Amino acid sequence: MNRRAFLRTLTGGLLAAPLAAEAQQPGKVWRVGYLGNGLPTQSAHMRDAFRQGLRELGWVEGLNVSIEYRWADGHLERLPALAVELLKTPVDLSLVAGGAGVRAARQASRTMPIVSAITGDPVTAGFAASLARPGGNVTGISAQFEDLAGKQLQILTEMMPKTARVVILHHSSPPNLVILEAAVRAARTLGLKGQVVNVRDAQDLAGAFRTAQSEQADAMYVLPSPTFSRHRAYLAQLAVKHRLPGIYEDGGYVRAGGLISYGPDFGDLYRRAASYVDRIFKGAKPGDLPFEQPIKFDLVINLKTAKALVLTIPPSLLQRADQVIE
Repeated sequence: MNRRAFLRTLTGGLLAAPLAAEAQQPGKVWRVGYLGNGLPTQSAHMRDAFRQGLRELGWVEGLNVSIEYRWADGHLERLPALAVELLKTPVDLSLVAGGAGVRAARQASRTMPIVSAITGDPVTAGFAASLARPGGNVTGISAQFEDLAGKQLQILTEMMPKTARVVILHHSSPPNLVILEAAVRAARTLGLKGQVVNVRDAQDLAGAFRTAQSEQADAMYVLPSPTFSRHRAYLAQLAVKHRLPGIYEDGGYVRAGGLISYGPDFGDLYRRAASYVDRIFKGAKPGDLPFEQPIKFDLVINLKTAKALVLTIPPSLLQRADQVIE
C-alpha cells in the first residue's frame, strides 16, 4: 500500500471511529421521540407493543433508552410543531406513523433517523427512493394501504353481493390522494359506483352519512385517517342509525362498534418497528434498511352490529375471520 492510500485508509478509519463509538457507547441512554397522531388512550396497545419490542431487543426504559411522547390527538395539523418540539428535546430518532407524521418529521430534520411504524407507499409519497434501498433518513414499515383497497372492497361485496353504490369516506385535511385514487380505481374494477364524500373534521361526519343516505348508498368504505379513528365509536353509531354497513382498515373500529375490518395488526407493526430502532442505535443507516411490509392481515367482524343493521354475515366470511365479536 502506498503512502497516499495508507493516509486515506487511516483518515477514513479515524472519521468512522467516533460514529462506531457513539453507536456502541456503554452507559449511553438513547432518546426516542414518539410522535403519535391519535389519542394516547386509543393508541395504548401500539405504544405498549413498541415498548415490548424494544425490551425483547434489550432496550429498557430508564436504563439504556428513554421515550419522549407527543400526541396530535387526531389533529394532523399539530404534527409539524410537535415534530420540531421533539427535535429540540433533543432526541436521537423519531418514531412516527402515517404519511402526515413522516412528512412532519422530515420537515423538522432531513438528517435525524425517522422510523415509520405505519405508512402507505413511501416511494409514491416521495419518502424513499425504493422499498429495498430507501436512501435518505426514513425507513420502517409500509402498510401499503393503496394495495389493500381492492381486497377490502371485495370483502364488502362478498358480505353484500347486491352492493352497487359505495360511499368512500375520505378525510380531506390533509388529503391522502394516493389512497383515495386507489380506492376509486378498485371500486370501478369491481363494477361499483364509488362516490367520494370529503370530511374535514368530526362536525362533517353526520352530514356525510346523510349524503350517503340521500344517494341511496349500499355501504361505506372508510379510508385510513387518525381523525376517523379518534371518532370511531361515533362513526359506528352513525352507521347503525343510517343502516349503512361499513368496512375499515383496523379492528379497533370494529371493537368500537363498527361492522367489519380487514388490515394489518397495527400493534404488531409497532413491535416490528422496534427492530429498526435497535439496528439504527447499533450503527445502521436508515437509508440502507429496506422497508418491510405486513405479512398478516386480520379480518374482524362484529355480529352484534350486523344484527343491528339487520344483516346476515355469510358463513364463508365468518369462517375466515380472525376475530368475531358477539
